[in-house]
Amino acid sequence: MEKIKEYINNIVPIDDIEWKLFDSKLKHKRVLKKEFLLHVNEVEGHITFVSSGVVRLFIPGEEKDMTFGFVFQGEFVSAFDSFITRKESIYSIQALTDVEFWQISYDDLESIYNSMAMGDRIGRKISENLFIIKSNRELDLLTKTARERYLDLFKNRPQLIKEIPLKYISSYIGVTPQGLSRIRARIS
Repeated sequence: MEKIKEYINNIVPIDDIEWKLFDSKLKHKRVLKKEFLLHVNEVEGHITFVSSGVVRLFIPGEEKDMTFGFVFQGEFVSAFDSFITRKESIYSIQALTDVEFWQISYDDLESIYNSMAMGDRIGRKISENLFIIKSNRELDLLTKTARERYLDLFKNRPQLIKEIPLKYISSYIGVTPQGLSRIRARIS
């Protein structure tokens, strides 16, 4: 709970009364490794703050899944496009480790926006952050080689290499598992 309060305080200072209202809307949950936070064709109903663990965002495929994002402790995750539009998601969110998190529902977040002076600002800042993550991911895919994407991942998220199966990492950087093995061999 303190991690999410700290995160929000870094966006906009929140007084005790506003925090109490916001806190009253949060639901604490846990899922086990491989469980889903969201399945394809479900409407995203929550914004989730990961307290511990790692989740992946992926598009399921008949032959293989396409992983396009990882979210770690201290970060927000959501099928945000589905959350905003209230339409079914075309991707899933799955726990790669046991995950503990806090969620706020769409309706409760709307209530926060309407009842707290800083509610809109928090929502805007979280949305901006999710947009920047998405934008950076797209730019990386368009401008960097698979090797550069792997090195960036290794530099920026060293825990990723330890916690996430290589098949998901290879999908994330856009190569086959064999291609990732070659990249890793050249780097070593």
